[in-house]
Amino acid sequence: MSTRAITRPLPDLSHSELSTWMQSNGFNTAHAPRVIRSLLAVQPPKTRADFLWPEKLEEQLKTAFPTAAASLAMRQVSEDGTAKLLLRLHDGRTVESVLMPDFHPERAAGCISSQVGCAMGCDFCATTQTGFERNLTSGEIVEQFIHLRREARAAGRTLRTIVFMGMGEPMLNLKNVLAAVQRIAAPTLGAFGWRQITISTVGIVPGIDELREADLGVHLALSLHAPDDATRADLLPMGKRFDVQDVLAAVDRYQASSGRITTIQYCLLDGVNDSLAQARDLSRLLAGRRMHVNLLRYNATGLSLRGRSYAPSSLEQTEAFLAELRAHGTVAHLRRARGPDIDAACGQLRKREAA
Repeated sequence: MSTRAITRPLPDLSHSELSTWMQSNGFNTAHAPRVIRSLLAVQPPKTRADFLWPEKLEEQLKTAFPTAAASLAMRQVSEDGTAKLLLRLHDGRTVESVLMPDFHPERAAGCISSQVGCAMGCDFCATTQTGFERNLTSGEIVEQFIHLRREARAAGRTLRTIVFMGMGEPMLNLKNVLAAVQRIAAPTLGAFGWRQITISTVGIVPGIDELREADLGVHLALSLHAPDDATRADLLPMGKRFDVQDVLAAVDRYQASSGRITTIQYCLLDGVNDSLAQARDLSRLLAGRRMHVNLLRYNATGLSLRGRSYAPSSLEQTEAFLAELRAHGTVAHLRRARGPDIDAACGQLRKREAA
């Protein structure tokens, strides 16, 4: 029986890959989904009686595969209960994940990264300041889910939803993102549920169409941040490649296929995209579309790539913007700022650790 060492960690293997390994090593492939379910469980098996597969298989799994794709390098917890995790990968690079408490005291939401760094160059984002290093493997994405699920349990909560809104652009690593989602959400594997997952994008049209073709039924979020092409391209360089109408047309196609209502992410920046005229433009843009605007309060990250210093819109202006959207028939709400007393904004903790 072959016990040749395999360098890929166990969280990186798909159901089919693990089944193939088991078959070639003389084990029943029916154990493959059980192993994956156990790996992603809130509480992993501790005693021999907890395992649902033979002891000999367990021994060979430990010999053949590293059991983790990342380790916890740093952890910050805010007064509001938000937890920021910095995970160290096998090559020494780091990636961030965030656990956010829900209004319901027993629930929590997780934010997961898809890349080390980011190449999108969004001017108000801390992640883009460190540049792009590489895509995460599916196992490194799954590992974040495992850490968040167990972090939630330690806080007396249950991880109920996850969003791919951390470091990186998910549509530029969609193959690995979808592979991770399959293991996390599929009923026979992680059983987290397709509807509990949201994948975000700054507006990569081919990626949105590829996600539609994958037909997983996950939710989609679009980081719009401006209703017009000029302002949006100034904030998000990708806006020069895909204009607002082209991106929304791709979102329309996804929504028609999936039946899921898309979330429009809109980060309010003082004097940049928060005027009442821009609120009216946004309402006109979304008129006739079943989309939900999620207004975000900016978590300042210092000087931008272009040497700018962005500030969050005042609470008064934020409320006026929200009221203007609603007055024109747009479904919108304001998301509470999370972790203001820690490095909760995307890329901040990684930047601090590197320094």
